[in-house]
Amino acid sequence: MSSSAEENMAMQGLLIADEDLATRKQMAELFIDAGYQVTVTTSAAGVLYGILKKTAQVVLLSTRFDELLATELIPILKQCNRNLTIILVASELPLSLLRRARSEGIFYHALKPGRPGDDEELRQVVKCAFEKQNPNGAVDQTAP
Repeated sequence: MSSSAEENMAMQGLLIADEDLATRKQMAELFIDAGYQVTVTTSAAGVLYGILKKTAQVVLLSTRFDELLATELIPILKQCNRNLTIILVASELPLSLLRRARSEGIFYHALKPGRPGDDEELRQVVKCAFEKQNPNGAVDQTAP
């Protein structure tokens, strides 16, 4: 990997926000091994802190935190950083909740990896999310 690619990867902050320890650990290991700067949290306050400190450009968000649904948290996160890329990670989600999350501006809805080897979709969507980020942190709306 070239030094400029390494510098770019070091600036790619990924926040994993999930209350489930096993899922959080599996996703963290996956993306740390891929070279991302990973932060994990189990609370809505931790998510907000990571966004306000601008340590994360992409968030992997589960469906519930501290009695808040992701659809209640997403608009707050977008107010804190309108260029934030949010990937909702959930296995089973009611269609109404998914529609609401999409209308609030999520980048993608990925299935929660159930076991090792189920993570290719997540790996690809995170890579795509970072590719769509401009150097100044804004999301490139023209990218496919």
